[in-house]
Amino acid sequence: MSAQTDTPASVTTVYQVTGMSCGHCEGSVSGEISQLPGVTSVKAVASSGEVTVVSAAPLDDEAVRAAVDEAGFELAGKA
Repeated sequence: MSAQTDTPASVTTVYQVTGMSCGHCEGSVSGEISQLPGVTSVKAVASSGEVTVVSAAPLDDEAVRAAVDEAGFELAGKA
């Protein structure tokens, strides 16, 4: 069950992250994920726990998990 939208130039994936509760949390998660190669856009929403990532190609789930862990949160999976 993956919320992916593919266009010729990008892939959009929505991840579910647990533990975010404020704007600072959103910024921490966004900052870590945005450093992954190929990521062009990240939008984290604490109220829903959803993190929408636009990238040039599909991302490795373990790389995303590591970035979320580095920010101090847990990747629950794809929304």
